[in-house]
Amino acid sequence: MDCVFCTLIRENSADWVARGPVACAFTPLNPLAPGHTLVVPTFHHADIVGTPPEVLATTMALVQRVAEATRTALDASGVNILSANGPGSEQSVPHLHFHVVPRWVDDGISTWPAGRSERRVPGDPRRLLADALASELPANHRLGLSPQGATAHRSGH
Repeated sequence: MDCVFCTLIRENSADWVARGPVACAFTPLNPLAPGHTLVVPTFHHADIVGTPPEVLATTMALVQRVAEATRTALDASGVNILSANGPGSEQSVPHLHFHVVPRWVDDGISTWPAGRSERRVPGDPRRLLADALASELPANHRLGLSPQGATAHRSGH
């Protein structure tokens, strides 16, 4: 079966907000709010992990532009950027996509998770992540991170 987003792009049948050679944006079938937009890479990439960094950067730049436009064109006071990646995340379409959802104070919707995961991992998750990132020396160099900086930083967010 073909990817539904790839079909929309190939057949030029989406309600386009923006269309480019690397990333595009269109209105979903059932928008959560006026101006709700999906931003996707133009070519198929299943999730954020399998997407080349340059494609992800271009896609995120379009996410930012759409978010900015919601504030100026729709007078939104905020925006939620939502993306689910992989089967455990409830990703509905296996093509990387970002929901850009305009928000207004008292708009009646909530997009923040209501509960906490019941999943537990052995060890300190922050340390496991920091160590995994520190071991990726070429990526760290490209991002300007040092192995010490990757493991030493502690944040409340």
